[in-house]
Amino acid sequence: MVRTMPIATLTEMSHGAEADLFLLMSAKEELKTKTGKPYFRVGFRDGGREVSFPVWGDSPWAMDCRDHWTPGIFYKVRAVYQETSYGPQLEIRKIREVVDADAADGFDPTLCLPRSRFEPQEMFDELLDIARQRIKGGPLLKLVESLLLNNHEALLKHPAARRNHHAYVGGLLEHSLSVARTCVFLAEKYADYYPEMKPPLDTELVVAGGILHDIGKLREMEQRPEGTGHTPEGSLIGHILIGRDMVREAAAALAGTPLEPERLLRLEHLMITHQGRPEWGSPKPPMTPEAMLVHAADDLDAKYAMMVGVLREDTSPGPVTSKKNILMQHVFRGE
Repeated sequence: MVRTMPIATLTEMSHGAEADLFLLMSAKEELKTKTGKPYFRVGFRDGGREVSFPVWGDSPWAMDCRDHWTPGIFYKVRAVYQETSYGPQLEIRKIREVVDADAADGFDPTLCLPRSRFEPQEMFDELLDIARQRIKGGPLLKLVESLLLNNHEALLKHPAARRNHHAYVGGLLEHSLSVARTCVFLAEKYADYYPEMKPPLDTELVVAGGILHDIGKLREMEQRPEGTGHTPEGSLIGHILIGRDMVREAAAALAGTPLEPERLLRLEHLMITHQGRPEWGSPKPPMTPEAMLVHAADDLDAKYAMMVGVLREDTSPGPVTSKKNILMQHVFRGE
């Protein structure tokens, strides 16, 4: 009699639980022990958790791992989940590549990728609504709408980064929406605070910049089974200049009244300065009030997400985290 097991996710597994899992092999590295014996360190993940563990040379899976296990391939794995002093690990009982028939048991490749906790279509709708409410018609609104609507499907799935912040399905939308919300607040605050400023703060341009600042990442990166990688265009040019190109292309395609030359120039400046410094990728610093606000909103959202990640992932004891993290600093979490 064939023994059946429940289908589970890594996220819901607790210590000692055994289940069948649909997993993506995320890594395989051949290493050696201190005595020179070869072994492999492998990684498997689904949308909610990743585990990394050794396959020792005397393991019954050692030869199969060496010859057949391939990063970027989906597997159906029967395993016992173990919480150890070295982190979570899997004790594999059975493993094979996923087949078409596994779809009947719920296999979906996108479910093996980390994803936003927010629903992508709802985020897209809100981002579009912000544009339509805060940009009062004209060519600027048409430009923003065209870039959102023409890239609708890609935006629903795209990450904001390969790692560091919002590096998951829907991450680009989540980050762009958060930045746009902050830009609305900052634009209204400072327009009211400095009504005498000449020229006055262009609040619509701030909102447009918040929405579009990372649009170039749609061409900079692509999702692969083994993770997000750079496209050739992304490697050679980068999302900052790609984004400026996309804005220029959308402006050139506007029917009827074009975007005023200086306003287009200011929007392009927002695109190329949103990371603030040359060492962070921006060829120029923010040189307009609008660019300063977009940079501040983007920088805050990215760094806050990084700090949340440090607090979530750090396992060092005590009230202060290790500084071996993306922020390269300690974070105080309390007792």
